[in-house]
Amino acid sequence: MNVGTHHTAPPAAVDSDRWFRRYRPTAVPRRRLLVLPHAGGSASFFHAWGTSFGHGTEVLVARYPGRHDRLTDPCIDTMEELADQVTAALLPLLDVPVTLFGHSMGASLAYEVTLRLQREHGVCPAALHVSSRKPPHTLTPHDVHKKGDEALIDEVLRLGGTDEALLADPDLRDIVLPAIRADFTIVGTYGPREADPVHCPVYAYIGDQDPSLSAADMSGWGEITAEGFHLDVLPGGHFYLVDQHENLVRKIAHRSPAEG
Repeated sequence: MNVGTHHTAPPAAVDSDRWFRRYRPTAVPRRRLLVLPHAGGSASFFHAWGTSFGHGTEVLVARYPGRHDRLTDPCIDTMEELADQVTAALLPLLDVPVTLFGHSMGASLAYEVTLRLQREHGVCPAALHVSSRKPPHTLTPHDVHKKGDEALIDEVLRLGGTDEALLADPDLRDIVLPAIRADFTIVGTYGPREADPVHCPVYAYIGDQDPSLSAADMSGWGEITAEGFHLDVLPGGHFYLVDQHENLVRKIAHRSPAEG
């Protein structure tokens, strides 16, 4: 199995530029970092990441349908379809080593994309970074996506990471709620499932005040790899990565493939 690179062309219908926002495109990248946002999140949340890595690293952030410049695209509410689409869009970008980072829902998505790359395309990311999300075999389904708008908004606000003013404005709330509900449907219906192994190192991150999970929960990610596992507990809640931006980016950069 190749690690980090692959040259198979994607299906003609897949538009990588539509799925990924490139911050500071690199003419000749030596590696790529794919960032997969949380439920209700968007590429703009990770805007600062685009200029936080060396010039040899091209940062891609997933642009989920149903929001921002993909507002008219139908929302996706199953992990299977979302992972299939992201994987297909990533195929033409595997000419250099690729590292995946996923936060919350994005961590589960990063894991599923890694599995698809391994099984269907014979390639594995250089590393898998997972943040603020239980591993697949210990997840517990929930039904917040089936509840009314207020209950869904309360859960979003409890976790943080979303502009409260956006949800307070009735007109804007009506625009963003379909995408949020679709994402929370993915979160609520994914897992538990078998801990299929990945063939790359796994790095896990969590805030020490996360209201939804613990460091012990995150340590379960070590059971899906024999290629090395490390857990970092950083100050903060579910969105510790806002205040810990520089610290987290430094850790990810240090654990990325070296400059060639």
